[in-house]
Formats: sequence, C-alpha cells, structure tokens
Amino acid sequence: MNIMLQRIIERLVRTGNLTVTSASGSSHRFGDGGGDPVHVVFRTRHAERAVALDPMLALPEAFMDGEMDVVEGDILGLLRIAYQNMGPSGVEAAWTKALEGLRNAFRRLQQLNTTGRSRRNVQRHYDLSGEMYKLFLDTDMQYSCAYFERPDMTLEEAQLAKKRHLAAKLRLKPGQNVLDIGSGWGGLGLYLARNFEADVLGVTLSTEQHAVSTERAHAEGLENHVHFELRDYRHLTERFDRIVSVGMFEHVGVNHYRTFFDKCATLLKPDGVMVLHSIGRSGPPCATNAFIRKYIFPGGYIPALSEVLPVIEKAGLMVSDVEILRIHYAETLKNWRERFMANRERAKEIYDERFCRMWEFYLAGSEAAFRWQDLMVFQIQLTHRNNVVPLTRDYIGKCEKALAMHDGPRKSEPASSKQPKRRISEAGE
Repeated sequence: MNIMLQRIIERLVRTGNLTVTSASGSSHRFGDGGGDPVHVVFRTRHAERAVALDPMLALPEAFMDGEMDVVEGDILGLLRIAYQNMGPSGVEAAWTKALEGLRNAFRRLQQLNTTGRSRRNVQRHYDLSGEMYKLFLDTDMQYSCAYFERPDMTLEEAQLAKKRHLAAKLRLKPGQNVLDIGSGWGGLGLYLARNFEADVLGVTLSTEQHAVSTERAHAEGLENHVHFELRDYRHLTERFDRIVSVGMFEHVGVNHYRTFFDKCATLLKPDGVMVLHSIGRSGPPCATNAFIRKYIFPGGYIPALSEVLPVIEKAGLMVSDVEILRIHYAETLKNWRERFMANRERAKEIYDERFCRMWEFYLAGSEAAFRWQDLMVFQIQLTHRNNVVPLTRDYIGKCEKALAMHDGPRKSEPASSKQPKRRISEAGE
C-alpha cells in the first residue's frame, strides 16, 4: 500500500472496522474492530496516491472510475467510519487542512453566479432526464428535504407533510398571490393553489422542470391559478403577498446574498410573509465539498447562518421565525438512496455505469454529511413588520392539522377526479 495513504488512515481511523486492500494485493486492518465491517479494495496505485493527496475529491473520483471498490459494506458505511473519526466539525486531519484552507480562501470566486452562469449551473443538474429523477423521488417529484412528523412515515407522506409545514408558516389567505422562487417540478405551487385558491407564480431556470410543471398545471385544471415561467428572480418586478423558496438558496452563492434578500424585500408586500427553506451548516463557513462542486452542483454553496442573518438585517427584513431540521434530510436521502439503488439498472440504461457510481456516492455522501457532520436544513420566516404573524407558533400546528384532514381523502382519488376542494381558511381556523 502507498505508505502515505497507510499513515493517513492509521492516524484517522481509531474506531470502526475497516479493511483496505491495496493495488498490490496486501490487506491492512484499521480501527478497533467495532461496528459493521467495511472492506475497500484499490485497483490502481494511481488511486492510492490521489486519495492520499486529496481525499475529498480523489476518493469519489476513484469510486466513479472503478479504481476503488467497496466489496464489503457500502459507501455509506465507509463514510460513517471516516466522519465519526473526524468529528462533527469536519476535516481534522493535518494533511488536508492546507488544501481545504485554500479552497475556502477562493470560495467566493467559485460562486460568481451571474444570470447566464446560474442558468448553465442549473442545466448541469436539473435538466437531467426526468425519468431518472422518477426512479428515486416521491410521486410529487419533491427534490428537497422531507418533513418526518413520525419515524414510520413513507417518503410520500413526509414530503406531503413538508408542504403542509411550509403552507402553515406562509399564513396564506384565499386569493393571495404567491411567488415560488425555484419552483422545481411544480408540486409546492400546485399544492398551494389547490388548497388555498391562491394565485401562484413559479420561476425556474430549468427547461425540463418548467415543461413538466406547466404540463401538471394544465392536467389538474389549475392553469388559471398557477403559472410557471423560465425567469431569473432578479428580473421580477411584481409584488407578492407571499414568497416561498425551497432548495434554491443553495445555488445563489455567498456573493449574491445581498442581491437575493434586497430583491425579496422589494417583491414582498408590506404585510407579506416569506419562508426560506435551505440547506445550511451548523458550523462555521467553509468551502463547498470539492466533489459536489465539480460533479453535482457547480456554483453551489451551503451557508452558515452567520452568513445569512446579517444580510437579512441589511435588507430591512425581520426574522419572525427560525426552525432547524436536523436529521430530516438524512432520512430523506436514505429513502432516495435506497430507491435509486433498487432502480440502478434502469439508471444505467439511461446514462452509464460511471454516472450511477457518481450518484451512488453523491446520495450516500450527502446522507452521511447530515447524519455525522454539520449539515442541516433551516427554515426562516421573514416579514417587514413584527405584527404580521401571531404571537405564538400554535397557528402552525393548527393549520397543519386542518391540511392533514383535507389531504387524507385525496390518496384514494383517481387522477381524473382531482379537482380543487373546499379551500383551507387562514391558519386552518
């Protein structure tokens, strides 16, 4: 085995049960032997050297290229050993500190997300085959953190609960207009229009998502209440009673936070409410994971709250509520990973083996980061005035209960009968 790689693993892996077989065929055991065994095999000396020099990028690349395999256990198990030995605050090993420090120093250059660059970044990920996404997402195509009110919830149930949770925080009233920034495949916008008779404008930069969401609005007979457009939020001029953004803020980039919140402050009416749902980190700011930035979300960045709240203050908006969802995304990703692996052969037919390995590492790595590192999801409720929402948070649960009663019968209805039902009044009252 590459001597530098061996020394690195010896220093890092104090607990766990890890076996590494080198390209030369020699095997080495690391850890205290506790926990589920994981056995990694390196196929090339090149991969050993690369991982020793830059593990954050070279390890997933070696797996993608077939130069490294996990022959016992899986990628999630390997990352569990690594992350639990590193500690929750991230990379602690001395050999990567300088490299990660350099990446952190240049992180702003990697997030110059102009209008044109933002569109290209979105196309890299969200304009993949819609059929591929259907292999692992829920039936409503929610590609963001679900809300597990109970541990025994299915993915479909938890994603529906997420929509209820967001709707409750928006304090919607019938006839209000809603802006959905980063509207995805349209599920949330359709839900708000269907249940509250709201007029929704969803904006996206993905041509694939725009086509699907528009088709869905017509299929449900909601085209007069829900419109999806290929527009950058920075080009909007209308004003809205409510603004919601789910899973889009991660693509804004720290350089553009002031632009984002200044624009939202302008678009939100004086008595309006905004809810921002985004991945964040509980630790201090740091660079985007090198593998994620290069292969999955170019231009993406996961912020610390210390980077977000000061910009909100400068934009003149008031934070009326903050909620941290901790393990919810880990459970969401577990569901996605299991569904993807169950449909892996079909994904391979759509793309190829290397793509499947890349997504297997992406889904496992993301789940591991939410379970054993400092990633979380935050929901921030914003207003212009401090008397727009009630004094206590009781209204959220009341509205969710009303929506849950309203949602229940729809599960057994055929698609042809899905017509808008009696609307939910404000806060479920």
